[in-house]
Amino acid sequence: MIRVSNLSKTYLIWRTPFSRLFVPLVVRLLRPFFPQYCHALFSRECQSIRALESVDFCIEEGNSLGIIGLNGSGKSTLLQIIAGTLQPTSGSVEVKGRVAALLELGSGFDPEFSGRENIYINASILGLTRAEIDARYDAIVAFADIGDFIDRPVKTYSSGMMVRLAFAVQVHVDPDVLIVDEALSVGDARFQAKALNKIEEILKRGTTLLFVGHDLSAVRSFCNQAILLDKGQVIKSGLPDDVIADYLFLVQKDRIAELSNGLDVARNEKGFAVHGFDVVQARFREMGQHATLAFNQSLILDVDIVMTIDVASPELIVDIIDNRGMQLTGKRITIPRFNGEKRVSINMACGFQKGIYRVRLRLVNAPSIEQTLLMSRYDDLLSIEMIEDVRDRFTGLFPIPMTIDWSSADRVD
Repeated sequence: MIRVSNLSKTYLIWRTPFSRLFVPLVVRLLRPFFPQYCHALFSRECQSIRALESVDFCIEEGNSLGIIGLNGSGKSTLLQIIAGTLQPTSGSVEVKGRVAALLELGSGFDPEFSGRENIYINASILGLTRAEIDARYDAIVAFADIGDFIDRPVKTYSSGMMVRLAFAVQVHVDPDVLIVDEALSVGDARFQAKALNKIEEILKRGTTLLFVGHDLSAVRSFCNQAILLDKGQVIKSGLPDDVIADYLFLVQKDRIAELSNGLDVARNEKGFAVHGFDVVQARFREMGQHATLAFNQSLILDVDIVMTIDVASPELIVDIIDNRGMQLTGKRITIPRFNGEKRVSINMACGFQKGIYRVRLRLVNAPSIEQTLLMSRYDDLLSIEMIEDVRDRFTGLFPIPMTIDWSSADRVD
């Protein structure tokens, strides 16, 4: 559905508006006679910014691709080129079918027109006939949930109302390709949940998804492929968990370098760690690195930690993660300061619903919750398989303590 081949994009940043007008004219006229002068003039008056460089990937029909990266890595530029709102400097993009793109807040809306009028304009641009828009209009308005504002000018909308209406139009045109940028982060929690449920629904119909965002849980949930962009280049592609691990390493490497002098952080097969504060080994006692359990069966986790550097407030964080990457619960464990290697043993009763879960281990320096510095992280060392179906005892993934009392219902008139 989407094929991106050797795609590059360069922005020209001119020193002044006059340079933007004058220099290209001079260069065009004088280049045949004074090539060195023209080159020097252009270099002095214009700076080239490489936003994308030699990007290649393809997405098959019905698949979903997550694009992640640090701010300024070229994610939004890439999506704009694929959506057709920006032209590449070189390379090519092939997209098949109807494309719906939610790239920027209210992009394509005329602020003077009402929400109703903008629905018809945008849906028409996306290829729907008047009759098709009429048939879907009520569903779009109900999903946007902006009340009487639907008949008011869009310039009177809040940012949340605008993104709700824009998203509602895009997802109700039955697109073959849906492109979603980070605009969803503007909506409130209720809208975000509704939007993510809608994305899941259209994916089941076979729509191809291109998703950009810093919500790594959403990338894990909706995408079966992922790429990591850094400084305009694809530095990693593959399964979402593998790409996310590289992204987290990239983020943490920069943060550790900024906050700590001389610490060496390195990527490894299972995660990343600071040299001198690391997990040497983690195993379930008598079970190894994969445990198969019945409901509420006890489990002992032994974690060997090496600490040969000075860490002011060391802590071990143990998280339980479901198969979609969502954190279910966890525990922060204070580590006594020492020099050398020690083992901590954690005894836990696994009261989870049937399924496979992962145990994530993190070593942090945490003077406070707000000042937590992640120093080592392992997502795929350990797994737990619950084999007992206990849906008759509780709903969801794990129970919470409840007491149940029955009494006569004495009503007051």
